[in-house]
Amino acid sequence: MRYLIKFSYDGSAYSGFQSQKGLETIQEKMEDALTKINNGKKTNLVATGRTDKGVHALCQYGHADIDVNITEKKLKRAMNSNLPDDIHVIETKVVSDTFHARYNVKSKTYQYIINTNEYNPLERNYVFQYNYKLDVDKMKEAIKYFIGEHDFRSFVTDNKDKENCIRKINKAVIKEDHGKVIITFTGNGFLRYQVRNMVGLLIKIGEGKIEPKEVKEIILKKDRTKASKTAPAEGLYLVEVRYKTM
Repeated sequence: MRYLIKFSYDGSAYSGFQSQKGLETIQEKMEDALTKINNGKKTNLVATGRTDKGVHALCQYGHADIDVNITEKKLKRAMNSNLPDDIHVIETKVVSDTFHARYNVKSKTYQYIINTNEYNPLERNYVFQYNYKLDVDKMKEAIKYFIGEHDFRSFVTDNKDKENCIRKINKAVIKEDHGKVIITFTGNGFLRYQVRNMVGLLIKIGEGKIEPKEVKEIILKKDRTKASKTAPAEGLYLVEVRYKTM
């Protein structure tokens, strides 16, 4: 039977989501728990996508095929009893055998948080400690250029020759809350490092180093060297995933 699993995690202690030999990852911990529940049979978790080292998720999904007869509630309880405290299963749901946690995704929402106040050591793993003022009005003007369907090749750190870098961003907004700059992107999918690279460019604009209108030109150039450096991982969260069908 196929189960869709909704879960969250603190990515601080892990080398990203995807399993990597010799490294601790979210996927490894999830699959270890599933395998124990599935009578020791190796059980794979297919997630909506991977997050990088240090990135967090408030809402991540994955599907797994389990042979044992177990209710949704008991699966949730069993998984949480076999997972470390920094990973938590929120909900489990029986879905069709044809459902795919990645290919059925309609949209994803990522959020990035920047602290422009004094350095806060308690938030060092959860908020980018920039600790200087930014011109948020210019950043708000600039972020509008990301909305729509574009070739985001300028914001792909690796795989620069990747054939398809076209993605659609439906929503891109910035708000400020007591010195925290919160940047939100919703789209049909994101390339590796894309959000962090877009944030890096927005920070450069907030510093007054380039003008907002240059975002459009950088997108059109399809050249990673024309954009800015990658923003740190710790400020990034996967906050919502929506599906076409369940």
